[in-house]
Amino acid sequence: MSVVFVAASQLPTPFGVFTMHGFQEEATGKEHVALTMGDVADGAPVLGRLHSECLTGDALFSLRCDCGFQLEAALRAIAEEGRGVLLYLRQEGRGIGLLNKIRAYELQDGGADTVEANERLGFAADLRDYSICLPMLEHLGVSQLKLMTNNPRKVKALGEMGINVASRVPLQKGLNVYNEKYLATKAGKLGHMLGSLHQGEVEGKL
Repeated sequence: MSVVFVAASQLPTPFGVFTMHGFQEEATGKEHVALTMGDVADGAPVLGRLHSECLTGDALFSLRCDCGFQLEAALRAIAEEGRGVLLYLRQEGRGIGLLNKIRAYELQDGGADTVEANERLGFAADLRDYSICLPMLEHLGVSQLKLMTNNPRKVKALGEMGINVASRVPLQKGLNVYNEKYLATKAGKLGHMLGSLHQGEVEGKL
């Protein structure tokens, strides 16, 4: 997928000052950003995360998912290390868009899980396309990642496009009574690696 670099600027945050790099998909006009800190182009594995946009979790503090908690934890971890990259990808609702995500939430309110809700709306469980990451990472000079994720699909996708995932860093944050079914579904149906302790909490064992 053709993604072009547009501009870069400083972005001061509560965690530290990042450099924000703006990119645009030529075919769709969608805009994505990368946040970097330190020298990420020195060839060594870079602490990083591929974070899909979640307006409800990232900006509106929703407890229905773990997205906002993961975003904050990833930025904090990069700042503590003093070096890293976060790709913020405009792929709301695992690729179905904001309004369809609200429709899916309505179905979940009626008892469907997150996968069933997407399928009832005529979508696959996960429509995200990680090929957009390659030109962004190439522009930044990143070829190896210490990837903060619980999602094996991200590890596989990066490997297939030639990005070496030197290690996977679990990112288990934000478990609460509102998202325990959601997290259990991500583990059970989407294969997310939540770990025995976290999965025990989801199942009510701890």
